[in-house]
Amino acid sequence: MLRSVNEQLGYDVLATDGEMGKADDILFDDETWEVRYLVVETGSWLSRRRVLIAPDALRQPEWDTKYFPVVLTREQVEKSPEIDLDKPVSLQHQALLHEYYSWPAYWTPEPAQLTTPPQVPIPDVPPEETDSHLRSCREVTGYHIHALDGEIGHVEDFILDDDAWSMRYMIVDTRNWLPGRKVLVSPAWVDNVSWSNRMVYVDLLREVIENAPEYDPAAPVNREYEIRLYDYYGRPRYW
Repeated sequence: MLRSVNEQLGYDVLATDGEMGKADDILFDDETWEVRYLVVETGSWLSRRRVLIAPDALRQPEWDTKYFPVVLTREQVEKSPEIDLDKPVSLQHQALLHEYYSWPAYWTPEPAQLTTPPQVPIPDVPPEETDSHLRSCREVTGYHIHALDGEIGHVEDFILDDDAWSMRYMIVDTRNWLPGRKVLVSPAWVDNVSWSNRMVYVDLLREVIENAPEYDPAAPVNREYEIRLYDYYGRPRYW
């Protein structure tokens, strides 16, 4: 199902033996737009540490009660490798994390369930080149959208496919040009992202985005709406 990322931030995260903390952010791959980790703020029980949880460790979220159950214990989380999330998360750090939890290594061509003891491959590249393509939803929210012929708004939120754990759409707020109007743009239509300039470049004209089917936050993004959206943009469907 397709859901707003912002609505999920703040959900309780429950370990198998008690509360772990709250969902603080989501990290995605800026090449594939697949979700790699849920960032959890652990709260006072672990000195307000932020930890990464891969989708492999998540059970089916409880949307009505707003919590994410995970197949980890609090002790496992407490003893996990510490990662400074104020800096880019390198593949070396991720490999340590995946080795500790026995999570599959997504950066291999064909990830497989790790054995015990797990063997997690780390790319043979210089340390300065090992930063991954992880990006924070909180970071990218607010980036300006640049169409082929000029700016047309900013990223307000993301729509997440909670079955595939992939970002399906960016919610674009066009209020600087069209007060109060929001539209959806697929990451597949992104030409480039300038992280230094906080700008997302899309291969669409401003007028095309302006006239796109309006997004209503109060209404679900269902297949009927998606068909109308893709038919309007004239782009291949992802399903």
